[in-house]
Amino acid sequence: MGLQPHLLLLGLLLLPGQGTTQVHTFPEENTLEEQLWPELQGLKSFPFLCNPKKSGSNTPSQSVHSLSPSDIKFVAAIGNVETLPDAGAAEAERQQWAGKRPQQACMALVTVLSDVIRHFNPSVLKPVCTFGKRVLPHSGAEDLWIQAKELVRGMKKNQQLDFQNDWKLINVFFSNTSRCHLGPSSQQHRHVAGGMDKLTRMLDYLLQEVPRAFVNLVDLSGAAGVSPWHQGTQLRPSAEPYRCSGDVSKLSKVVTQWSYQDSWERLLAFSKYSEQESFAVVFQPFYGTALSPHAGEWPLHDPTTLALNLWNSMMEPAGQKDQPFSANESRLMRCPSQENPYLFTYRNSNYLPNLKKPQEKPEARDGAELRCPDKDPSNTIPTSVHRLKLADIKVIAALGDSLTAGNGAGATPGDILDVLTQYRGLSWSVGGDGNLSSSITLANILREFNPSLKGFSVGTGKENSPGAFLNQAVAGDRAENLPVQARRLVDLMKNATSINFQEDWKIITVFIGGNDLCDFCNNPVHYSPQNFTDNIGKALDILHAEVPRAFVNLVKVLEIINLRELYLEKKVSCPRLILKNLCPCVLKFDDNSTELASLIEVNRKYQERTHQLVEGGRYDTREDFTVVVQPFFEKVDMPKTLEGLPDSSYFAPDCFHFSKKSHGHAAVALWNNMLEPVGRKATQHDFESKINITCPNKDWPFLSTYKNSVQGHGSQLLCRDKAPSASPPTSVHALRPADIRVVAALGDSLTAGSGIGSKPDDLSDVTTQYRGLSYSSGGDGSLETVTTLPNILRKFNSYLTGYALGTGSANDTNAFLNQAVPGAKAEELTGQVQTLVQRMKDDHRVNFPEDWKVITVLIGGNDLCDYCTDSNHYSAANFFDRLRNALDILHREVPRALVNLVDFMSPSVTRQVYLGNPDKCPVQQASVLCNCVLTPRESSLELARLEAITRAYQRSMRELVESGRYDTREDFSVVLQPFFHSIRLPTLEDGRLDMSFFTPDCIHPSQKFHSQLSRALWVNMLEPLGRKTDTLDLTADIALPCPTQNEPFLRTLRNSNYTYPTKPAIENWGSDFLCNQWNLSNSVPTSVHELRPADIKVVAALGDSLTTAVGARPGNPSELLTSWRGVSWSIGGDGILETHTTLPNILKKFNPQVFGFSTGTEKETAGLNVAVEGARARDMPAQARDLVERMKNSPEINLEKDWKLITLFVGRNDLCHYCENPEAHSAGEYVRHIQQALDTLYKELPRAFVNVVEVMELASLHQGQGGKCDRPLAAPSNCTCFRHSQENSPEMQELKKVNWNFQSGVSRFSYWHQYLQREDFTVVVQPFFQNTLVPLNERGGVDLTFFSEDCFHFSERGHAEMAIALWNNMLEPVGRKTTSNNFTYSRTKLKCPSPESPYLHTLRNSRLLQDQTETDQTETDPKVLTWAVPVAVGGGLVVGVGTMMAWRAMRGRQRDDTPIILNTMSF
Repeated sequence: MGLQPHLLLLGLLLLPGQGTTQVHTFPEENTLEEQLWPELQGLKSFPFLCNPKKSGSNTPSQSVHSLSPSDIKFVAAIGNVETLPDAGAAEAERQQWAGKRPQQACMALVTVLSDVIRHFNPSVLKPVCTFGKRVLPHSGAEDLWIQAKELVRGMKKNQQLDFQNDWKLINVFFSNTSRCHLGPSSQQHRHVAGGMDKLTRMLDYLLQEVPRAFVNLVDLSGAAGVSPWHQGTQLRPSAEPYRCSGDVSKLSKVVTQWSYQDSWERLLAFSKYSEQESFAVVFQPFYGTALSPHAGEWPLHDPTTLALNLWNSMMEPAGQKDQPFSANESRLMRCPSQENPYLFTYRNSNYLPNLKKPQEKPEARDGAELRCPDKDPSNTIPTSVHRLKLADIKVIAALGDSLTAGNGAGATPGDILDVLTQYRGLSWSVGGDGNLSSSITLANILREFNPSLKGFSVGTGKENSPGAFLNQAVAGDRAENLPVQARRLVDLMKNATSINFQEDWKIITVFIGGNDLCDFCNNPVHYSPQNFTDNIGKALDILHAEVPRAFVNLVKVLEIINLRELYLEKKVSCPRLILKNLCPCVLKFDDNSTELASLIEVNRKYQERTHQLVEGGRYDTREDFTVVVQPFFEKVDMPKTLEGLPDSSYFAPDCFHFSKKSHGHAAVALWNNMLEPVGRKATQHDFESKINITCPNKDWPFLSTYKNSVQGHGSQLLCRDKAPSASPPTSVHALRPADIRVVAALGDSLTAGSGIGSKPDDLSDVTTQYRGLSYSSGGDGSLETVTTLPNILRKFNSYLTGYALGTGSANDTNAFLNQAVPGAKAEELTGQVQTLVQRMKDDHRVNFPEDWKVITVLIGGNDLCDYCTDSNHYSAANFFDRLRNALDILHREVPRALVNLVDFMSPSVTRQVYLGNPDKCPVQQASVLCNCVLTPRESSLELARLEAITRAYQRSMRELVESGRYDTREDFSVVLQPFFHSIRLPTLEDGRLDMSFFTPDCIHPSQKFHSQLSRALWVNMLEPLGRKTDTLDLTADIALPCPTQNEPFLRTLRNSNYTYPTKPAIENWGSDFLCNQWNLSNSVPTSVHELRPADIKVVAALGDSLTTAVGARPGNPSELLTSWRGVSWSIGGDGILETHTTLPNILKKFNPQVFGFSTGTEKETAGLNVAVEGARARDMPAQARDLVERMKNSPEINLEKDWKLITLFVGRNDLCHYCENPEAHSAGEYVRHIQQALDTLYKELPRAFVNVVEVMELASLHQGQGGKCDRPLAAPSNCTCFRHSQENSPEMQELKKVNWNFQSGVSRFSYWHQYLQREDFTVVVQPFFQNTLVPLNERGGVDLTFFSEDCFHFSERGHAEMAIALWNNMLEPVGRKTTSNNFTYSRTKLKCPSPESPYLHTLRNSRLLQDQTETDQTETDPKVLTWAVPVAVGGGLVVGVGTMMAWRAMRGRQRDDTPIILNTMSF
């Protein structure tokens, strides 16, 4: 017989020893090479995997309790070993096998052990098996004593062995012929003690004669592969007969194995053999894997496997030898660990047979009380199961496995063998011991309503015992056995004289599946979800066909994976050998293994298909019969002690079955489920909670069925094909409804469900958040009762998760993934997203990387409600940014997601409903509820602005989605669902609005409205882009459509074959100004710190070609660039703000008579724009004097009374020519020249507000063109310092440093003490250029539309952006000004003065300067308030090719990372 496949991995560990190993023989025996089995010859070519250097010290141990493998010098064995041939061996092989004698098997076994030890100690001697001279008749114990004497004699004669000092490993093989599978624990212990007495003579002899010995007491009784005819040396039965029950079930086998092993270990651990320093005896059990009905073979066939399993047992601590042995599994040899390099004895294992149990929570009494007001039956016996009251039930029955049979339910703690007792009278679903005050069971609860209930089980015993009655559950049964149970139950009911089979109403509870899951990995096909539900269906079919008047509870199989938590927690005392044998498929695999993941998925499918089996109406064809799925076991959390450990008090002593406490909780959970409406049943029971038995609803006292749970706001979904994809899709564009596993929602009070369930006149209840009824995330009821998106999706996938239930805030556990918050605005959406993402990552119900998710986002209503209070804060640009930031996180963090972005309800609808019903709506609270929407008058300017900002919000959402920003990943997409865009309000026959669609506050939608929202959203999700419905008719009968065979997917951009419309050409770069604070001061202010925009009469500007607007518009290619002063950002006045965004055009909105702006291109129309092309800082004093003279000579200007706004911006040319004369262009000189100009303005001009704009960074300007400029003009080439400097060269680094020093120096002017002395003059540094982001086009390149033809100056678009940035800076407090520019196109980016702060911001009105500081002088520099000087941050408008290349590389590698970390921005 060749080497078996299952031995290959074991053989990998072994190499041949040195020399030829001889057996201690009788004269007629041959050598080992002639005797050993062929398998051993195959071990020579395989490597050894343990590291001998890490096992033991260089000096031999002085104590057996620190004995390492390297200390062992000699291996020996006594007793006989014989194994069976492989079941598939041919007859010739079997005959050859029969000729092999037991001593040969023994010799093969110790040879393997010796070869293993040789890798730790190469000088280990030849092994020995000793066989005594048999004298018939003889006892096994006497034979062992004879062999021990011969072994000692041989060791003393062995000249290679230092008998006194060498460590010896002696293996004593025996078996217990009297052992059977069942007996009381006391009898088991006495039996083991008897066996121990028979071995004492032999062990005492070894203890007395053999120094330095480690003795393995190897019991081969449980080795599945050992011959039942000759299991080693057998011990004769004791005088007391051992009573066996004949129970050969898997549970009986593993429990008896564990108890037998435990008894041996207790005896040895406290015997004299464990008190020695040079001698120890350790019990080594041999238990093969408990056979499943489909295994069919003995797992052990050869001594090699036995030897390796014995070695592995030696490597396990005493009391923890809980690994069943099986040669069917590839198990590597264990190696000594660095922490425990020795062979385990009872002492070094810290063996404690009775570990102290963790502190348990205070126990409640076993029983309960039930105080329900109505315990009466129906007035007449009901004929319909859908009108069945609890007191109408006359018969109770149950089918299932050991959990229903009650195994161990009443067992004494610690009495493992008592788990075999079936305490049927305590069974959760059918037990009838005592009454409710002593035992909580479903039967005892029902007896409170009908004391004459029949069918319950009492006492203990199997299914055929008299007390079992209609509890026909069978321990160890699987779904395949359920039809047999059903047949037996029907026959019992028909034949029972106490039951009126035709007339009595019956309740039958079916619970099965745990054993199927525990053995799934051994035969996945046999235990497939399809077979599981088919077998359940066969049993239910029998009941449906033959049993009249029956309500059947089909309890979902529990979530079995949590058993691992109890098994793996070493601080909890559990018999792990039993657990591992009873449920190997749950416990033997690693946490991240594919096998465990497969089991979890099968567990889910068992539960899912249980629903599908029943929900199709298969068992609702008769009025007197129904099957209802009770899902309280769907999600199970391990109950914990006060110490946070798994609480074993909820389990029987085997830590697998339920204790009486858990049976009570399961009974209550089932009872409560029976009363909960279908679709709103609890899917999880808190076993740690206080027992709470629900009473029937006085208005609806019936058991809930699928039919009687249908009520007002439900819907029908008549789809035939509800199947998921054949395999989980990897693309969001191939996503079917049934593929969705997780649903989530973000938003405000509409999504939070405020007031959905409120009564019409209960205004105060509108604050209640009815999340379970929310259109996009509610999971209350079922689709037949409550129409929500999750309830629709649950028709496709009953295992959907994430939906909210009941009422409460976003923080409540029942809110789950509905993270909407009442009152939330777009700025808070990012926080909701972060919370949502974390919840999905943390919750065990969500497989974050694998599950497909639908996330619905609806936001914006509250922003509009507060828009008029701060139009800057709630601008469309900010709304766009905030929404984008939130979606960016989802895009970046969440795999496999389809995001519904829902348009918000138009404010005009809210106004129409609210203001049109003054008798029903709380109009006096309008300013509180939604001020900016409800308070403006009809046809007012405020209302026009509201409508404009609403359109801007909606346009922002559309532009964000259509940008393609969220279509860069295959597994993610954002789809705009526009059904809310336009609403047709419902009216009554008299023409009045139907207010039943709204809550009592007239703002929030009622449940009727939410139902329509859910239907409309579902319709939108199935409609292709380009053909989505954008109108919601609240009175329409919206049918729920089904996916079609040709179009089975939720619709996205790609699977709709749709192309977003091209953006219309932008005709101009004007802006829409949505401010409502236009007024000037009541009187002309005397203080610059109280200066309003409308008070400005004169504008002026100083600077260079950027202020003269060189190249702002395209010119003749053959000519030099023109100065388009009329569109200059700081001083241009061409056209109006709606067509040209400039600072003067903004000011014209406040004061149409403002004077000084430039128009056209001619110098004659330059106005007070004194900027000159090519100017440097040294030219600023002259420009200042020129400006003063122009103002003094202008008849249009009242120099003393008119308020003047002057903007100074210069420095680019100083940087361009710095290298020509560093001293002349130093930062010090730059600041000094600007100061001189400011001094002139301060001295000569009253009533002046001076903007000093920080210079941009120019270091990479000469590299930013990328060869894309239309023509080579002089401007770039004149910037000689940049032309001759290479990137990262010392010269370029010097230029960057100077650039930063320019910014830093100028930043001090806002705090310059000299300019704080006058009440009518101020200098404010505007830093928007300090850290400006480069504008990028959609491809990630520099967007040249912001630049002129020379790629050096700004285009008109660039000037518009500069004007917006300057204006917004002027309205921001000093110290909190924006230091970068947001280059995203929007016509509504302009900020507005607020009622609280209507002034242009200065240092003082920014509250950075206290009154007393105005006269303070600092010791270091009397000119500067150094405590207030901000640190300028280097930035830049234009970045070089290197930056762009890096960004492009990053974008190419990481398409889904939308935020640009470099100084760039895309739009």
